[in-house]
Amino acid sequence: MNALPGLLFDGLAYGSLLFLVSIGLSITMGLMNFINLAHGAFAMIGGYASVWFSHRFGMPFLATLPLAFAVAGLAGLIAERVLFRHLYRASHLDQVLFTVGFVFSSIAAATYLFGSAQQSVSLPAALQGQIQVMGVDLGRYRLFLIGAVVVLSAGLGLLMTRTRFGAQVRAAVDNRDAAEGLGLNVGLVFSLCFGLGTGMAGLGGALGVEVLGLDPGFALKYMVYFLLVVVVGGAGTLSGPLVASMLLGVCDVAGKYYLPQAGAFIIYVLMIVLLLAFPKGLGLGRPNLSRLPLSILVRRRA
Repeated sequence: MNALPGLLFDGLAYGSLLFLVSIGLSITMGLMNFINLAHGAFAMIGGYASVWFSHRFGMPFLATLPLAFAVAGLAGLIAERVLFRHLYRASHLDQVLFTVGFVFSSIAAATYLFGSAQQSVSLPAALQGQIQVMGVDLGRYRLFLIGAVVVLSAGLGLLMTRTRFGAQVRAAVDNRDAAEGLGLNVGLVFSLCFGLGTGMAGLGGALGVEVLGLDPGFALKYMVYFLLVVVVGGAGTLSGPLVASMLLGVCDVAGKYYLPQAGAFIIYVLMIVLLLAFPKGLGLGRPNLSRLPLSILVRRRA
């Protein structure tokens, strides 16, 4: 019991990483109705981008985070425009098969470019070590991860519920023909939405190098965890994946500490229990656009 506060803290930090990577998958699956099992590949791209900029140019770790977001987001935009956009109207089976193939291709490319060894980053001194709070030693970097989730969750919530872009995304998903009739460029909206999701994955991948590790198998190794967060939390929401990622993170860390012989079995049991109790996920539903004026969907024409 003495280790419980520390385990809860480590679980929340681990859950924070899961949320950062998985929230982009929630966007593409819930809002765009596209099953993107290659989402972990873009998280891996962000992680390798952070490592490359740090090792090649000697950039500080924090300075590489925006670049990881940009590189993964740009890769997502290119992949969406060239490959994935042709699958929006395809069956879910076609989407799954294609994106799984994309994962294996990304693994081969990462192995060719960076080798099979684990990668590492140098954290700034301010994020190293621990601080003591009420007699509990808390890692500074893990505190930083939790703080990053708080800030990014608030920013994403405002983006999707209080801006023209968020309203346009929802309008394009709910009724594409009506949105196009209003003059909305649905293709561009979907591309930007996809880029935002992959950019968030890249940021999570860069932040996770120190905790999760980074090697060419990253995209496949954590694919199930990202899917669990979205399935349990509910696709297309922010609150659901946030709660689900924290629950899964805490239970995974606690399970590995108290029952190491059970391995990941505890996570799957928890998933089954939560899905039986909440078959539609833990989310509170999609953002309500009925309160937004119609003029926010499109710019007024002269």
